[in-house]
Formats: sequence, structure tokens, C-alpha cells
Amino acid sequence: MGMFLRALTLLTVSCLVEAKQKDFYTFKVVNSRGRLVSLDKYRGSVSLVVNVASECGYTDEHYKDLQQLQKDFGPFHFNVLAFPCNQFGQQEPGSDKEIDSFVRRLYGVSFPIFSKIAVVGIGANNAYKYLVETSRKEPAWNFWKYLVNTDGKVVDAWGPEVSVKEIRPRIADMVRKLIIKRKEEL
Repeated sequence: MGMFLRALTLLTVSCLVEAKQKDFYTFKVVNSRGRLVSLDKYRGSVSLVVNVASECGYTDEHYKDLQQLQKDFGPFHFNVLAFPCNQFGQQEPGSDKEIDSFVRRLYGVSFPIFSKIAVVGIGANNAYKYLVETSRKEPAWNFWKYLVNTDGKVVDAWGPEVSVKEIRPRIADMVRKLIIKRKEEL
């Protein structure tokens, strides 16, 4: 029995250590062109991770505002990371290529668009599972937004009813602090 408890304790400690070492930027995902991408390339910048959909009532306002954020703050200090999802109202029916073409043509999107994924349920993407587990906020619709800091930790999350314009000051503050920090390190 004593050996069993020691083994169980060791297993628990190793799981806790492994969990602490994980952050959003440790995951790999597939982009809209079918290439495997390490999210580690975004480490050191602030990210707004969003589950997007092309045929949602929130699409127009969110894509316009997300692109404005990317234009104003990206790509060195900030990135919108968009993950198309067809789980809510079947509002992202197109292929990855169709989605990519649609948002670039209609909204001039310059931020990264990844391959369509599941964000909730059994088949949920691991990066999204991390966002949900650490924020304790699960997407219930399209355009959930997760703010991730430079170290890959979730700072906050908002549903689609919270506009990008409402969270812009928070992002601007994080980006400003990052720029100041980088200048001080020079």
C-alpha cells in the first residue's frame, strides 16, 4: 500500500509539473493552407484567439474590428489568431480554402486563419481545450475571444456579445507595456 501511495503521489506531481509547463503557445495547429504551424512563433506577443464563422450575425462587425486591431497593433506585438468553427448554427460551412478566400477578399484580413476545428466537445482541438480549461469559459457560440499574454497564459475571455471595441483598451494597454518593456531591454 505504501508503494502504491508513493507511485500515485509521484504521478500526481509529474502531472502537475507537466500541466504547469504547458501554455497556449506550446501547441501545434494546422493553418488554412494545410500546413502544420507551431503557435510558439507567436510567443512574446499578445494574441487574441477567436473562433470565427462566415455566416453569423456577428461576422461583419467582428471581422472589421479584428482586422483593425491587427492593422493597428500587429504583427510584431500583437496577433489575432482566427480558428473557423462550424459547431454553432452551422455558420462556417465552407472549406478552409473558401473561408480564407472569403475573409481576405471581403474584409482584407491579414491575420492568421487556421484550419476549421471543433472548439467544444469530444473532438475539440487541444489548443482550444487549453483555453477553455484555463479560463473556465467555454464557447457557446461563434466569436468567443480569448486574450493570451506573451507567455501563452489566458488573461481573460469574452463571448460574442462583447464587442472587439470594448476590449480594445485592454489589448492596447498590454501592447503598450510590451513595447515599453522591449525598449527598456535594448
